[in-house]
Amino acid sequence: MKLWLVFFLVWSASSFASIETYPFVTSQQEATYTELVNELRCVVCQNQNLSDSNAKLAKDLRTQIHQLVVTEHADKQTVIDYMVVRYGEFVLYKPPFALNTLLLWFAPLLFLGFGIVVAIRMMRHVTDGNETI
Repeated sequence: MKLWLVFFLVWSASSFASIETYPFVTSQQEATYTELVNELRCVVCQNQNLSDSNAKLAKDLRTQIHQLVVTEHADKQTVIDYMVVRYGEFVLYKPPFALNTLLLWFAPLLFLGFGIVVAIRMMRHVTDGNETI
């Protein structure tokens, strides 16, 4: 009995999923749209791009991108600029290399360097015979 209940719940949940389809005039517009929704980050989900997000804002952004690409014939950079002005650089998965993003770009190297220094100090400590348990 429980197995049938689980099956019913899983089956019914998948029936509520919707697939968005947008009409495009040219295949170039469709390609531009696809690139944009894969490159821009959902500002609600934070770690998903717009194509993967189910958030209401992500759906609205996909609709806005479609409108810009099809109706206003905006190119990729124009749409990116529009989104950055409206939502900030956070919407970009690859923020530009600028003064205010230096820490973002170099933080992994700083952490790696710190880890190497700690590892070397620990190895020296062990090899000097000062190991205490």
